[in-house]
Amino acid sequence: MKNYKIIALITCLTLGLSSCADFLEEDNKTGLTADGYYNTLEGIEALVNSCYTPMRFWYGKEHGITLSDLGTDIFTRANGMENPPLALYNADLNGQNGQINFYWTRLYSALNSTNAAIGRIPESPLPENEKMLRMAEVRFLRAFYLWHIVETWGGVHLPLEEVTSVQTTAQRSSVDEFYNQIFEDLQFAMDNLTESPDQYGRATKPAAEAFAARMHLTRGNDAEASRLAQKVINDYGFSLVDTYEELWDINNVRNSEAIWIVNFTSDLIFNRELEAPNGDDILLRDGGNNSHLFYLMTYDQLPGMTRDIENGRPFARFMPTTFLLDLFDESIDSRYDVTFQTAWYSNKPGTYDLPLSNGDTKSVTLNEGDTAILATKYALTDAQKDALPYTVIDRNRTFNPDGSPRVRDRYISLRKFLDPSRPTVAQQQGKRDAFVIRLAEMYMIVAEAELNQGNISEALEHFNTVRRRAALPGQEQAMEVSAGDLTIDLILDEKAREFAGEQIRWFDLKRTGKLVERVRANNPDAAPNIQEFHNLRPIPQQQLDAITNKDEFTQNEGYF
Repeated sequence: MKNYKIIALITCLTLGLSSCADFLEEDNKTGLTADGYYNTLEGIEALVNSCYTPMRFWYGKEHGITLSDLGTDIFTRANGMENPPLALYNADLNGQNGQINFYWTRLYSALNSTNAAIGRIPESPLPENEKMLRMAEVRFLRAFYLWHIVETWGGVHLPLEEVTSVQTTAQRSSVDEFYNQIFEDLQFAMDNLTESPDQYGRATKPAAEAFAARMHLTRGNDAEASRLAQKVINDYGFSLVDTYEELWDINNVRNSEAIWIVNFTSDLIFNRELEAPNGDDILLRDGGNNSHLFYLMTYDQLPGMTRDIENGRPFARFMPTTFLLDLFDESIDSRYDVTFQTAWYSNKPGTYDLPLSNGDTKSVTLNEGDTAILATKYALTDAQKDALPYTVIDRNRTFNPDGSPRVRDRYISLRKFLDPSRPTVAQQQGKRDAFVIRLAEMYMIVAEAELNQGNISEALEHFNTVRRRAALPGQEQAMEVSAGDLTIDLILDEKAREFAGEQIRWFDLKRTGKLVERVRANNPDAAPNIQEFHNLRPIPQQQLDAITNKDEFTQNEGYF
């Protein structure tokens, strides 16, 4: 949590880190033990707080974005992408994949921390009323980590008690068993969390209800999903902010729409992350919200531009598909210009030679603030581009006729995560809190759940509420859809417009059974390879090598 001391419990799980044996040869210079420390008030609070920390490894991080948005119908890889198999679903997507192994170890470590807290809180020195509250927080977080595990890998290992020694076997539990535990934990959380926690960023009752609504929708419990989502909409004073642009103001992230967020801070000391045990050393790396880096094309390599804070540090990891760009009608929908950057203004004045379509060049003088780059999702003629006094990146410059990328370093950039508060152009760490659940999702959950139940008018009203908020001034009526148009595909289209880059797309497509269908239709990079078995990720080979019951706990179907 922001500006709060977090002491992480380091636990070596079964599921077998190669350095585990060396790490367990302890040299306890302080004499402090887990049992002794967690029996103190400071220690148990630190353990609870450490259960929040793993969320910073997922939200606002490249690997987490890769596993939740890349390789869907709306994002594909740019030229800086470091893990192409996750974008392509090719034969290299297997148990050796480093990013998948990264999250296997961290999610199971997170699960073990929550199990430790759940087991230790009852006998801790916390006051009795606080025991129930902290237990509810931790059980909410456990449900959250269990959801990531089961949706990513399916019915895998389900430990519900603290692991304090090396285990050499693993057992599969069913998906139903995972969700039974998720719902049990969430019910406890809903019964015992408060509406207003003692610190911003802690789990709350409405956050638990909102996440439970998402879980019930995932499991096809439409009536309960709708009931909980409507309760969150109506009972706690949340409201959609007036405009979509206001939602992404770096100074307005803690707004009336944010139901649950992951705290980040501009103070780099508090953004440090535990990386891995290594002999006697504990390795730390800089944390912070890094999402501002990954969606930006390399604008700083083009005439008239140099890297600056306003336009961001371009890592060029992810680029939008033509499908995502074409979903927007920017003549009525404000979200296109808020979501994407299509113009860059010169911050490096000078005279430059710009290439022409016939291979010649023309001399252009750019003053401070002049348009230096224009990116458009439309195709322009050579004559139109040659006539303009700046670099033009049109549809044909970036994409082939079938929508596959022609280049991966020149494209319309997603800009809503930009962090202009960074003190230097090189700083990767951002302070923007990451939305985990916001109110617009509750409206969309009601729309989908009521549609599934045949209650079209109720579904339509909630769907159009989100549409009206997104409208350009005076275009509210034009943004509304009619009852006959409302389908699950239209809801998925709307969620792409509303939540692009917010790390829920892969889960939405999987939940609706649309992952393979929509990727094949709308992502030419991934379309030739994706199969039904890609609705699960491969189990890390490191895990499979570490266990002794290899015949019982095997790789997910389709992988090797």
